[in-house]
Amino acid sequence: KLEEFLNFKQLKTSLKEAILLDYYTAGFCWAKEMNFSLIQLSGFMDLLNFLLENLSDKHMTLGDNLKELGKAMAGIGETNSERSGDLNFFSIEQAKAVIDYLNISLFKHYKLYEYLFHSPREELVISNE
Repeated sequence: KLEEFLNFKQLKTSLKEAILLDYYTAGFCWAKEMNFSLIQLSGFMDLLNFLLENLSDKHMTLGDNLKELGKAMAGIGETNSERSGDLNFFSIEQAKAVIDYLNISLFKHYKLYEYLFHSPREELVISNE
């Protein structure tokens, strides 16, 4: 279902599509294991997409993308609505868990994702096998 939603057409021959499908699937499964509500699950998947788009489309460095995560998470747990970010439906503990997950899944492997998105590769596909 996620493959259809992401509109991946070359999953069997595109390493990039396969890696992205794996990343989104792992994130979705993790969020389900955390018992996130539907709105939290949706927000978490939006956050995954946002951070990957920052890397792929905007060519953001690790430091800049971490700053963007900080802005998105700002104000969680605070009652002052001026500081509250878009992800204020997470509790403080959930926000910490999200940051930990992003650290081990994306930020720790940031150079690999940069290579995936920005290094030209010659793809020679002989067959689907």
